[in-house]
Amino acid sequence: MARLSRCPAQAAAAISALAVLAGCATQAPPVAPVEAPHSTAQQKQAQQAVAQAAARPTLKRKIAIGRVSNETNYGRSLLRDDAGDPVGKQVSDMLAKALTESGAYVVLERTDIAKVQQEANLTGAKQDLVGVDSLIMGSLSEFGRKTVGQSGFVSNSKKQVAFAKIDLRLVDVKTGQSFFATSGAGESSTESATTFGFGSQASYDGTLNDASIRQAISEVVNRLSNELQRRPWQTSLIGAEQGKYFIAGGKSQGLAPGMVFSVQTVGQKVKSPQTGFDITLPGKEVAQIRVDSLFGDTEVSEGASTSVVSGSLQGHALDQLTVREKGAQ
Repeated sequence: MARLSRCPAQAAAAISALAVLAGCATQAPPVAPVEAPHSTAQQKQAQQAVAQAAARPTLKRKIAIGRVSNETNYGRSLLRDDAGDPVGKQVSDMLAKALTESGAYVVLERTDIAKVQQEANLTGAKQDLVGVDSLIMGSLSEFGRKTVGQSGFVSNSKKQVAFAKIDLRLVDVKTGQSFFATSGAGESSTESATTFGFGSQASYDGTLNDASIRQAISEVVNRLSNELQRRPWQTSLIGAEQGKYFIAGGKSQGLAPGMVFSVQTVGQKVKSPQTGFDITLPGKEVAQIRVDSLFGDTEVSEGASTSVVSGSLQGHALDQLTVREKGAQ
């Protein structure tokens, strides 16, 4: 009888043990990518906020990517030479996309200009190439991967991490001066875990490489935009008719009816004996103009019709005047 009385207790203990094991064997959540502290979406929003700030117009500077190379061991092999830099081309394409999407630049083609010229020659089209204000040069200077994890009595975890760093500088095409340099870093990772051999499994994930580079590009574009937008907005008078004055720049640059700008004479250029560079002396305000209406349908064809609200433009050659934000020198 005693043996029979112990059976139910033993059965209950066995059932409890199986329940514990079943709970331990529950599959862990699937592999999920982990972004850097600031996601790509957040960085894109920051770029657009820079370009669309309502407090001031956005001068879309003309830029081109001159050279962005891969200076790391990533993506290199004995079968490729320095001229065939696939990672450098990938970074250049991703950078051009990010600059265009930021809305703060007019991006002109330079890296593949030979292909553009070849196509124009095939069709007989006449090219009218436009010069740029600044040239972007730089490199993928750091790239690496690592795998970290923890091992326990019943569980294991593994985390794959990719890190990238990009260094860029802006070069004035007129003087060759490198006037601004910055860098951006990005990190991307995936994590997997198992318990009693059950759970998610993760093999080598090559997409982490691209994600980390994309994060680095987003960060460096934010820094470029913030630096360039600190400079005062300015444009040119492009015509006059029946008391109306037309200026370059429209809706895509943040102009809106009612905005008032300062019209100043172009200051004299003098060569500095200290540095050898030209220095433009401050101009003199001769009038203020107000935006009445906008015209044009693309960022490169937009303009604004303005009228004089104070001062006078009579007796001044339009090409000897510049239009600036009020208070900017």
